[in-house]
Amino acid sequence: MSIAELYRRDYSRLLASLIRHLGDFELAEDVLQDAFAQALTSWEAQGVPKHPQAWLIRVARNAAVDQLRRRKRFDEKMAALEHFERSLRSEAPIGHEHDAFGDDLLRLFFTCCHPALSTEAQVALTLKTVGGLTTEEVAHAFLVPTTTMAQRLVRAKRKISAAAIPYRVPDVDALPARLKAVLAVLYLIFNEGFTPTHSAQAAREELCEEAIRLTRMLAELLPTSTAESLSETNGLLALMLLNHARAPARVTTDRCRVLLQDQDRSLWHTEAMNEGRDLVRTALSKGFVGPYLVQAAIAAVHSEAVTSDQTDWRQIAGLYEVLIRLVPNPIIELNRAVAIAMVDGPERGLRLLDTLHASGALAHYHWLPAARADLLGQVGRDEEAIVEYARAEKLAGNPQDVEFLRRKRASLLRH
Repeated sequence: MSIAELYRRDYSRLLASLIRHLGDFELAEDVLQDAFAQALTSWEAQGVPKHPQAWLIRVARNAAVDQLRRRKRFDEKMAALEHFERSLRSEAPIGHEHDAFGDDLLRLFFTCCHPALSTEAQVALTLKTVGGLTTEEVAHAFLVPTTTMAQRLVRAKRKISAAAIPYRVPDVDALPARLKAVLAVLYLIFNEGFTPTHSAQAAREELCEEAIRLTRMLAELLPTSTAESLSETNGLLALMLLNHARAPARVTTDRCRVLLQDQDRSLWHTEAMNEGRDLVRTALSKGFVGPYLVQAAIAAVHSEAVTSDQTDWRQIAGLYEVLIRLVPNPIIELNRAVAIAMVDGPERGLRLLDTLHASGALAHYHWLPAARADLLGQVGRDEEAIVEYARAEKLAGNPQDVEFLRRKRASLLRH
């Protein structure tokens, strides 16, 4: 296994466990980064050790010991660090110690989502440190410039230090109040995996699968007495499964994006689709409706159509109306406008998109000009559509999206 592969697979779990044992966010992050840096030179010369995670923890531990000695906190941490290293030498997989939560990474999600931080800071910080996303990817998730997000992350870390926020798992009674930010983190991690910001890959499978794994685990850990929280968590799990099930049909063989209505539905993963639809039905039967469950219901309606032409767009438009009332959001407004265009015609959809464009809320979001271009093309305003496709192409970062938009523009130019 290469260091890059190990980093992608285990960095977040190693960091989460180090933070639990060290009780210090920044120290754990610093020593683990140093350990990976040392691995680059050491492993090239000596080969990858039998237990690479234990090697990394030993190097990180030694660096932590040096710093803890200087801070006079050595004795209280040394035993825990030694026990942690021994556990990594066993054949048991990382991150699956059978404690109260069963997974250090999930525990750290709740720890980072402390009420002393704003919800936005909780989500951004956890995405960066636990989810392993880059600052640029976190910025994309929030639709803000990278420099702005970098400043927010620095402020969040300073807040943790100043407020002496503890790194511990909340009691069961406190879970519902902390769930909103945790679900937001999982949702954004999945989205970054589903449509990467800047990547030659059509999707980052490890992020999608990690988000699904953690969401499934969260649903299993929540007490059944918290029916509303459990319903929304299962709604998020259903949304991820229904979207991820379409992965094989989302990109052509020459790596161009394929929109939902043009996908070969025979390529969709039937088992994941069925599980997602079952989760939606079960969650809706409980009588609690949250934004993730409504989004999952929309995805379920799409999945039930054998062909794109059979999609129940009226039902989808109605579900978007419910979703906007729950969480007013410009991206939801965009999707609602597209659904209404499918029901009432492209001119109605264009009026809604023009209003959204004028607001400036999605000035850097490439799918708004792309949607306008599509509707403009439908009403014969090809020259305007070409301009909108060109604008969308400049805003897009993912290569598959760029190629898709380039081809759409080229098709209109040939007419």
